[in-house]
Amino acid sequence: MYALRQVARTGLRRRAFASAASARNASSLVVADVNNGQVDASILNTVTAAIKVGGPVSVLVAGGNAAELGESVSKIAGVDSVITVADEVYDHSVAENMTKLLEAVQGSKSFSHILFPATNNGKNILPRLAAKLDVAPVSEILSVESETSFTRPMYAGNAIATVETSDPVVLLTVRGTAFDKAAEEGGSAAVESFDTAGDAGLSKWEKDEVVKSDRPEITAADVVVAGGRGLKNGENFEILYKLADKLNGAVGASRAAVDAGYVPNDMQIGQTGKVCAPNLYIAVGISGAIQHLAGMKDSKCIVSINKDPEAPIFQVSDYGLEADLFNAVPELTEKI
Repeated sequence: MYALRQVARTGLRRRAFASAASARNASSLVVADVNNGQVDASILNTVTAAIKVGGPVSVLVAGGNAAELGESVSKIAGVDSVITVADEVYDHSVAENMTKLLEAVQGSKSFSHILFPATNNGKNILPRLAAKLDVAPVSEILSVESETSFTRPMYAGNAIATVETSDPVVLLTVRGTAFDKAAEEGGSAAVESFDTAGDAGLSKWEKDEVVKSDRPEITAADVVVAGGRGLKNGENFEILYKLADKLNGAVGASRAAVDAGYVPNDMQIGQTGKVCAPNLYIAVGISGAIQHLAGMKDSKCIVSINKDPEAPIFQVSDYGLEADLFNAVPELTEKI
């Protein structure tokens, strides 16, 4: 593993509220990802990252039921304060609206660090806010080396860069799989309300098209069973569904399987898909391309089933079975 070092520097322009940021002690704002009226579990990993930065940790919860959600967030261990903004305009995390709100919060509170989980919403809001604050964001951090130094993956995870920033406000997205979850109980943070910044009037939410499933979400599951092009067609994924149901796991796929039309793209795991780190990852008929490994190589235990003994996936696996998946998977399912 190579370690690269980059230094992120910004121009001379600074926002007035950030001019003295470098002289103050660290203070972090974690922006909760609220989906369908619930706070995404990624907040727990993001809080852990904020704790490692040092200084007090605040959490922003925005949405129609923010007051209710704020009470539950206040119990997370390590959180010092919770800021709630009760307004339905934030229910769907429209980037333009959230950015306007965050500008107002930052103007009032002057945090040294603002952290987002590396979710779709976090990745959508971060660059817009960074442009507004005239700073360079650091994305997908894997560790906190200091208040101004972080590591992040490059080249599909084949290199880890240490990035140092001199910006007065540090904007980060946090890769949840790289940080432990903070305890959901044990905290007693103060909860305060903040005035809404209202609708920015630049865009509006129309609808969400979400594939509903009784199985766990890939990024949060303890067990993930993933299939590749070796399954030959979408109908054959049924044997993976049966195995996953036995293990109470999620089902994912490689990019090759998605591109071939076997399964929808919301199941894709990899550099351009979802990133997961379950306790058990079972790769079935997956060769192990670099693009796929970037999304699952942090799994605690990797089991691979492939009839090709030279498949690269075996090089990162804890256990490998050289066998025909159409025989091995049904037999494994039957014996569980």
